Amino acid sequence: MRIACPYCGERDAHEFTVRGEARAGTLESDPGREFARVYERANPAGPTREFWYHGAGCRSWLVVERDTRSHAILSVAYAKASQ
Repeated sequence: MRIACPYCGERDAHEFTVRGEARAGTLESDPGREFARVYERANPAGPTREFWYHGAGCRSWLVVERDTRSHAILSVAYAKASQ
């Protein structure tokens, strides 16, 4: 799978780390709610928005919209700009 980083260009997915669903207000101060946010996801079939970290590149947080059925990348944006 290839991801088009807005800064680095198209890169292999191995350069990135996925960190879960991208939703407004996603960081929780309560550890129990944060655990639920990270590990108890709906995992829908179809388009979903996820946080990805480009650790082997520009070290930016990105929001990747991906179709979970085909792994097709639909869009990529900087996380701050997409919130």
